[in-house]
Amino acid sequence: MTQTLKGGCLCGAVSYETQADPVIVGHCHCTDCQKSSGTGHCTHVGLPEASLKVTGVMKFYDRPADSGNIISRGFCPECGSAIFSRNSRMDGMAFLRASSLDDPNLVTPQMIVYASRAPNWDKMDPSLPSFAELPEGGPEKAIADAQT
Repeated sequence: MTQTLKGGCLCGAVSYETQADPVIVGHCHCTDCQKSSGTGHCTHVGLPEASLKVTGVMKFYDRPADSGNIISRGFCPECGSAIFSRNSRMDGMAFLRASSLDDPNLVTPQMIVYASRAPNWDKMDPSLPSFAELPEGGPEKAIADAQT
C-alpha cells in the first residue's frame, strides 16, 4: 500500500517526500548510530533513493562502518538534523531517519541489528527479530530475513 512519507529537519531548511513503500524499517544499535543520534539507536526506513524528492541543501559525512562499507550520513547544515544515509554496498538505497518523518507512526520497525551494543536503558520490542550484530551476508541478508 503506497502512502506519501514526508519529513525534514528541525529548522525547515531541508524537506523531503516519497511515495515509495519502505523496503525495510529497522532499529540499529551500532556505536555510530548511537553517536549520530544522541541516543541508544537509530530507526532507519530503507527505500529507493530515486523516489525521494528533497528540497534544500544537505551536507554529508562519510565514515567506514564495521563492515568496511562507507556510510554517508546526510543532515541539515543549518540545524544539524539527521535526514537520511547511504551505504556504499547498497547503491541506490536511502535510509531515512524515522525521527525526521512528519508522522513516524506511518512506519513499523521490522527488526533490530547490533542488539549486543544496545545500552541497558534502551529497551526494544522483544517480538521483533533481533540480531546481536549485522547478520552474516550484510544489510541485504538482514533485509531478506526481515521480509520472511
